[in-house]
Amino acid sequence: MDPGIWSRLPEDILEHVLAFLPLKTLLNLRSTCKHFKSLILSPSFISKHYSSFSSPFSSFVLLSHPQFHYEYPLYDTILNNWRNVSLSLTPVLSNVPSAVLLSTSNGLLCFSLPNSSSFLVCNLLARSSRKVKFPKKPFVFNLLTLVSTSGGYILFMLSPSSSGASYNTLLYDSSVQSWQEFEGFDPVLSNDYHQEGVYNNGYLYFTTTEPFSVVSFGLEFGKWERLMVELPDELMFIRLVSDGNGKLYMIGGIGSDGISRSIKLWELSGGGENWVVVESVPSMMCRKFLSVCYHNYKHVYCFWHQGMICVCCYSWPEILYYRVSKKTWHWLPKCPSLPEKWILGFRWFSFVPELFAFV
Repeated sequence: MDPGIWSRLPEDILEHVLAFLPLKTLLNLRSTCKHFKSLILSPSFISKHYSSFSSPFSSFVLLSHPQFHYEYPLYDTILNNWRNVSLSLTPVLSNVPSAVLLSTSNGLLCFSLPNSSSFLVCNLLARSSRKVKFPKKPFVFNLLTLVSTSGGYILFMLSPSSSGASYNTLLYDSSVQSWQEFEGFDPVLSNDYHQEGVYNNGYLYFTTTEPFSVVSFGLEFGKWERLMVELPDELMFIRLVSDGNGKLYMIGGIGSDGISRSIKLWELSGGGENWVVVESVPSMMCRKFLSVCYHNYKHVYCFWHQGMICVCCYSWPEILYYRVSKKTWHWLPKCPSLPEKWILGFRWFSFVPELFAFV
């Protein structure tokens, strides 16, 4: 281990040697010297050796609530239990008391920092973060969605136009560290502000208010389109979920007069030409979920997590989820550290620690 020898090794040979180490050892090497840290996190090293790493980390469903104060309970979806220790972001957010977690993607977390007029995107595993300044002041936005890419990430959001009569689309691309603004198609999107855009094959998908429809925004060309696919009858609400591999799902309540009597799951099939029923939520589970959300469907939101379609309610501390591989429905148990009196503000996120997600 003579440093005189290591310092004279050609870069490609050093990369080859380090690639034989397990991922946990690589993580420890980052603190050894600046050279190892920059090498291990370099795009060339990652592109050559990432596929050979077997991640020792589990995947989590992360619970956020305004009264947790930067403490985020973690449910381990591999071990199927709550972790004894919550995820603490106090060291990262110690100087930003008003930070709000808005979105997660591929190991990245995005916070709003209104007091500093910026967003914070961070990778906790790589211990890296970056502040993204608001494009203008004052800045109002909604439906923020974080999309992780191979070389960084994209921030999508809607912001009122100068006239206030419509919304413009804003994108921040970390690879060029700049904002773009798009005008044009202005769909009347769902008033469920807890539901993010659903990323699938280069597009973000959203649902509109009644009469229900599905619209998409192409991230490459900045163009809105409406999907000309007939939706099922008697829909009371709809939400979208993508598995990240090209499949788009829709969850919806079926009923009349604003009251859902059942909840069904559809998949967009036939080359994107029709919605095909996959499953129905079992009657007992359906009645429980509809009773806890009080038919206030703007509180309902969904997301995909490691083969699970999670159906959540902003006012309820449990998750109803569908395990796609087994075709079964389950309840994720309530967090044991959650006080009984908390009734609003439950926000769930998919959190899969990922070393090589760049900020």
